Amino acid sequence: MTTTTVQNQTKTNNGAQGKQPKTYGKIVLTLHNCLLPETAFKETPSQTDGLDFETETDLRILGCEMIQTAGILLKLPQVAMATGQMYLQRFYYSKSFVRYPMETTAMGSIYLASKVEEKPCRIRDVINVFHHIKQVRAQRTISPLIVDQNYIELKNQVIKAERRILKELGFCVHVKHPHKLIVVYLQLLQYEENKQLMQMAWNYMNDALRTDVFMRFPPETIACACIYLTARKIGLPLPNNPHWFQLFKVTEDDIRNVCIRILQLYKRPKVNPEELESKVDALRKVYQANKHIQAQKERDAKIEEKKATSPTASTSKESKRDVKKDKSPKTPPLSSKYHSSHKKRERRSRSPYDRKREYSSKRHKSRSRDRDLDRSRERRLDDKRNRGSSRKYNDYDRSKVRDRDEKRKH
Repeated sequence: MTTTTVQNQTKTNNGAQGKQPKTYGKIVLTLHNCLLPETAFKETPSQTDGLDFETETDLRILGCEMIQTAGILLKLPQVAMATGQMYLQRFYYSKSFVRYPMETTAMGSIYLASKVEEKPCRIRDVINVFHHIKQVRAQRTISPLIVDQNYIELKNQVIKAERRILKELGFCVHVKHPHKLIVVYLQLLQYEENKQLMQMAWNYMNDALRTDVFMRFPPETIACACIYLTARKIGLPLPNNPHWFQLFKVTEDDIRNVCIRILQLYKRPKVNPEELESKVDALRKVYQANKHIQAQKERDAKIEEKKATSPTASTSKESKRDVKKDKSPKTPPLSSKYHSSHKKRERRSRSPYDRKREYSSKRHKSRSRDRDLDRSRERRLDDKRNRGSSRKYNDYDRSKVRDRDEKRKH
């Protein structure tokens, strides 16, 4: 294990003498946070939600197998597959299988591991590979995944699963694998030319990823356990005076504990994935129903608390009726006709068609008003003309009568 300590110090001011720099930050990064305490294994979040230990173990094994198969189809290195399986194992020691589906989390794990190990793959390829694995396992006809709304929703769920994994791991995504350690230890023991020993130890180590040994023991212990188990299997003697694993600061009790957990993996019967999914779905429905009931209770409690804190008037029904009778409107009531039209106008929604019709009616009114003004102006002009002509004719008639009267006098 390596420990990196970063200390940031403030710079001293120019010209200041005798002042020491102050330490204002300290960050300690260590790989020991990969190992979980013993209390985390006694009661996991999945067991708290009602999932039994055997079903949880089968789901972990199934998820790791899917990641391993998907990594082979995606042509990822073994280190990336191992990293994805460790992410899945760590995540479900802080979250429940009932609340978060295993398949989506497995997709997010291998997608994140491909980035961490610098072999990035497309999220579309990850979804297609898992869809293919699901069809092969169910013995269905192989058909391509249709890009529709369900595909888009699944893609968003995988992205959310990746972010959720990062959050739960505290963005500590570095993993130290025992792959290289097995090779180095066999070179020190001068068994690097024994291909059978190296290959079998490597296989045991890959199978151990489906168990919880990587959450319990450091990688040095797992590498020694894989070599120890392989040597017992093929009957190869290893140095025992002193014991060879003491050179790597590993105890025999830890080695035997790891070997027992690896061997228990081969004794487990094969399970049906559909049965596991049905069990988890039943528990998920119960969890959602309980969650809904709990939310309703919290809302009712808040309402009761508000009622208790708010001041209430302790008046009887009769006093309330009297208050209602004595109430008089402060302003005179509007006429029913105006009131109803006003309500209608407020209720009415102004759509673009209504605006257009209103504008056209206003325009029509303005045009008719202009037309009426023009007509009234023309009438006034006509009246003036008629008045002037009638005056002329009257003056002419008067002069004619005057002349006739003068002639009669003479």
